[in-house]
Amino acid sequence: MDLPVSQVTLDGPPVQVLRPTTQTVPLVFASAHSGRDYPADFLAASRLDALGLRRSEDSFVDELFAAAPAHGAPLLAARFPRAYCDANREAWELDPAMFAEKLPDWVNTASPRVGAGLGTIARVVATGEAIYREKLPFAEAERRVRDYWQPYHDALWELIAETRTRFGACLLIDCHSMPAHGGLTRGGAGPADIVLGDAYGTACASAVTALAERHLRALGYAVRRNDPYAGGYVTRHYGRPRERVHVLQLELARGLYMDEAAIERSSRFSVMRRHMDELMAVLARNLPSLLPL
Repeated sequence: MDLPVSQVTLDGPPVQVLRPTTQTVPLVFASAHSGRDYPADFLAASRLDALGLRRSEDSFVDELFAAAPAHGAPLLAARFPRAYCDANREAWELDPAMFAEKLPDWVNTASPRVGAGLGTIARVVATGEAIYREKLPFAEAERRVRDYWQPYHDALWELIAETRTRFGACLLIDCHSMPAHGGLTRGGAGPADIVLGDAYGTACASAVTALAERHLRALGYAVRRNDPYAGGYVTRHYGRPRERVHVLQLELARGLYMDEAAIERSSRFSVMRRHMDELMAVLARNLPSLLPL
């Protein structure tokens, strides 16, 4: 049986921004992949049922960080699903095999993400199944980038710029989840519970990454840095410490808080939410002394 999803035309805003009454810390949280408003025409065009499409979601991650405003920080969340348009990609990472006509020369058709079928408009879901029955017109990619990708990044940059102007610097926590087996290292070590990605120290002040790592390990999690996830487009594009913008990507193993097969919150969901609340509090309390202005 198909899982119920929100089947909408997405006439409303493609993103949701939860703001504190007054922002009190140089901190922003964002979730690009937790959207679950599935346009009806997208569902009709897909070879997969709703459960299959939802395999690509970072399900419930926005809920895990929903208390951000209580700590004085805004939270940005995409409402549209990752399988429909991936905001953690360049605007134009597209697979030419997906489209009915030749793509413009300026489109990035050669990135590793495109090769894996996971470009801005994905060819497959995270588990490898093809999404579409037929090829798409390039105009459809243009529409999704214009109506979904661009508003997400406009909102994200606005939050970053406002924060840097107000406080002198900004830390963005880019919130994601990974399959239970997703934390396996390239060297074959055991799976991590949480992977912190700072693009090998180039996207975020090392003191911030170290603080998050210490706190999460004190909570009992197996934590690694940059292996196997060093940070996606958002981390590498916006993380510019010399310009006083720091980005730390946070990957949480889904098995810690949800049933991956059923895509349902597990009995440990409240524990993970409480731990993320504690992490937000620690960051908010210590950031003023850690971020170079």
